[in-house]
Amino acid sequence: MLNLLTVFNFLGIMAFSISGSLKAFEKKLDLLGVFVLGFSTALAGGIMRDVLLGVYPPTNISNVYYPIFALLGSAITIVFYSYIRNFNNALLIADAIGLGTFTATGAEIGLDHRLNIVGVALVASITAVGGGAVRDLLSNEIPIVLRRDFYATPTIIGGLIFPPLVSLLGIGPSTLSVFILVTTLRLIALFKKWELPKVGYRH
Repeated sequence: MLNLLTVFNFLGIMAFSISGSLKAFEKKLDLLGVFVLGFSTALAGGIMRDVLLGVYPPTNISNVYYPIFALLGSAITIVFYSYIRNFNNALLIADAIGLGTFTATGAEIGLDHRLNIVGVALVASITAVGGGAVRDLLSNEIPIVLRRDFYATPTIIGGLIFPPLVSLLGIGPSTLSVFILVTTLRLIALFKKWELPKVGYRH
């Protein structure tokens, strides 16, 4: 029987794969480009996390089902793109769902490795934003985490509150709560246009 962590991993991989594939369509890439961006967006954050934690080979490439789900997300985007593109902000909504799921799974994995609260927040954030950063770099853009919106901040918040929540609620409810919190914060930030202060240079 699948546990909540595994379910969330599959959900996050699918959401980020669709996000990366939609970015490839936006950039007018070829078919290979769609699969490369979908695959990278879905799996890169988890690979970075595992490398930091000393997990070799990384789970996202040692478990055959994760790459399959990443490729499936790209295939679904290709087949149904004519319908998906009619939904405003489809890429950003898929990205928000991936952000929430990977923050929750990253925090749980960080806690499993007995990291302190700062370490859990760091691992949660890297898991969540790493794939999107790779997607943007491959798309020849400055990563969204560095330039726009209230993006990485919800993942840090989610990672920081996860350990106290676990002590109060247990693993399962805490993982679900962090997913809901981070996804909700990101979606509110999108529609309310929340942004962190930008650094400017005066001449």
